[in-house]
Amino acid sequence: MSKSTAVLISIVVCAFLIASPTSNGQSSPAPALPEKVIIDTDIGDDIDDAFAIALSLRSPELQIMGITTTFGDTETRAKLLDRFLAEVGRQEIPVAAGAPSPPKSALTQRRYAEGGHFAKPVHPDAVTFLLEQIRRYPGQITLIAIGPLMNIGSAIDKDQATFRKLKGVIIMGGSIKRGYGDLGFGPPQPPQPEWNILNDIPSAQKLFASGVPLFVMPLDATQLKLDEVKRGLLFSQGTPLTDALTLLYHQWGQETPTLFDPMTIAFLVNPSLCPVQPMHIRIDDKGFTRPEPGPPNAQVCLDSNPDSFFRFYLNRVAAP
Repeated sequence: MSKSTAVLISIVVCAFLIASPTSNGQSSPAPALPEKVIIDTDIGDDIDDAFAIALSLRSPELQIMGITTTFGDTETRAKLLDRFLAEVGRQEIPVAAGAPSPPKSALTQRRYAEGGHFAKPVHPDAVTFLLEQIRRYPGQITLIAIGPLMNIGSAIDKDQATFRKLKGVIIMGGSIKRGYGDLGFGPPQPPQPEWNILNDIPSAQKLFASGVPLFVMPLDATQLKLDEVKRGLLFSQGTPLTDALTLLYHQWGQETPTLFDPMTIAFLVNPSLCPVQPMHIRIDDKGFTRPEPGPPNAQVCLDSNPDSFFRFYLNRVAAP
């Protein structure tokens, strides 16, 4: 065999090996495309919204198409996001503001929102932004709602046909069997009207009747306490993201956060962290989320493992 023939054979063999299936007879799977998401948040009151957005930023499985603000002073909330995203190098994520409403709670992190140099002078309308993105990517966007549901109700009122083209909606909301303070041990607390549902009951009713695939993370599965040891681990990392969380935590001004909202992000990335079951949920006029007989209108998580959740969360958000 001539030298030139041997070289040619080597080239052909290499090309064959590159194009061949893997040794188990299966073709190498194409990498999954990131899930397109829009996050709707009332960031700036309680601190758990910031922890949820931090997790989303450290989840390569997600493509964040935008973040919208809801409830109360939505422009200040949007400015808080402008600064938060800029300080962690994610200024490319659009921020849109919902219609303002009379405030029912203080923005504990207002100084952070007003103290940066990254705030945009104006923000696009949240409902218009949401509907435009759904039209652009029908059947591809998951909406993650971690605040009162004003923007969702307005989007349904404005263009229900387009809203129904969402891939799905994940909400932190509701109280099915356990109320506030029921951590799964100690005296049981009965179901209560949960904050995000209570502050816009008609919008919650519209969402549960919309027919969009709906995944619900209620109080039953989201009362996850970030204790002192976990806070120390997280806040000592010294990354731009953990430094921003540290500052927002201290402006929040309380001691032990309950990370209600991050479970929505964790569920989308790793559904085993909050297994769901089909249920028919009715939102009554007092804001209770009542399970009743009937065809399922939601997939609901009634329990979660805090150790598994925090192992997942801290490994991501505290990573260098």
